[in-house]
Amino acid sequence: MPSTTVRALVFCVVVALVLAACQPTGQRQPPGQIGGTVSVLATWGGDEQDSFLAMVKPFEDQTGVRVQYEGTRDLNAVLTTRVQGGNPPDVAGLPGPGQMAELARAGRLVDLGGVLEQDAMKSDYAEDWLKLAQVDGKQVGIFIKSALKGLIWYNPKAFSQAGYQVPKSWDELMALSQRIADSGTTPWCIGLESAASSGWPATDWLEDIVLRQAGPDVYDQWHRGEIKWTSPQIKQAWETWGRIVADEKMVFGGRQGVLATAFGDAGNPLFSSPPRCYLHHQASFITDFFVKANPGVKPVGDFNFFGFPDIDPKYAGAVEAGGDLFGMFKDTPQARALMRYLSSPVAQEIWVKRGGALSPNKKVALESYPDPLAKQAAQLLIGAKIVRFDASDLMPEAMNAAFWKATLDYVNNPGSLDSILANLDRVQADAYKK
Repeated sequence: MPSTTVRALVFCVVVALVLAACQPTGQRQPPGQIGGTVSVLATWGGDEQDSFLAMVKPFEDQTGVRVQYEGTRDLNAVLTTRVQGGNPPDVAGLPGPGQMAELARAGRLVDLGGVLEQDAMKSDYAEDWLKLAQVDGKQVGIFIKSALKGLIWYNPKAFSQAGYQVPKSWDELMALSQRIADSGTTPWCIGLESAASSGWPATDWLEDIVLRQAGPDVYDQWHRGEIKWTSPQIKQAWETWGRIVADEKMVFGGRQGVLATAFGDAGNPLFSSPPRCYLHHQASFITDFFVKANPGVKPVGDFNFFGFPDIDPKYAGAVEAGGDLFGMFKDTPQARALMRYLSSPVAQEIWVKRGGALSPNKKVALESYPDPLAKQAAQLLIGAKIVRFDASDLMPEAMNAAFWKATLDYVNNPGSLDSILANLDRVQADAYKK
């Protein structure tokens, strides 16, 4: 995908999101009673699953359709097995645009051109959000929620009491990290455990670094498989991340703690007294995990964020975004109705109000967001000079899976970086042929 398209994707939708504060929430014609069931497979569990079920409850009440939800962190493997076995779910979350394209070209996904209301979609979504879910000109997916990545979370009260200030550059961030480490406290909390998808939080780190260190052109070549993993630019990104994750004094629990800690729990030591870490890198959705695991903590006062700092001034103001795609595998009245509903502002506003999600639908008003931090995330996107979509989600499934595993291997043994990158080159040589 052309780099200008990916940049426009997020920029346009967030500008429209802010303008939507002055617009009425869009409505679609209610589908009426249908009855029956619709099976849904997605990656969400815990509070995220609760939010999805809350999202579809009005649909169930209105249509009489029962949503049979199955959540798994091993979405890639479970979905692949089900599809190859001829027993796919009716509707499913898709691992990313790269994997979506593979499924579509294999004839597994239903063309949504005749399912979604085209006028409503063009009115509700920026054109580039729609294009990112298209394959060979066909609309085969739709984004139902989004996130701003590359955020550094901290506890403002603890920061102030320790005399720390928000860094304005990567060099200042590393100086702050060293200062915290020298004080006897580990500066960073990192958790990479996520069942079968363990390692994905690390890919966000590396994507943020590549984008800000090597620039958007190298970033695009990288996710398209046009530059090797052993290239100097990509290796340098791993080494830059290694200054944090490979140093036992920099991460809470050491490297083994990083590998063993669930991503949703990793930020909790920010709120202990005294704090056991001061910095946590995660996307905008993590706020929902904070408040559920730490009753009483509130946004702004107890947790806040700053954007991933610039590394090379040439690429100042760069940000990374991600999103959750849905596709339809069986063409049934129930599946059609659910896909139309999930793409609507009415549905997406429910999750937004519960916290932990941004909406790609520009008809969801800014006032729907539950706290100032979600609005701040939108403002950060608006001010971004360079915007890119999550690189690993744009890669073929085999490449993405190898990337996840490689990050775990590197944390476990940082000295093996050369062999890890060489192996990724071998996977790349085959993955992009399909």
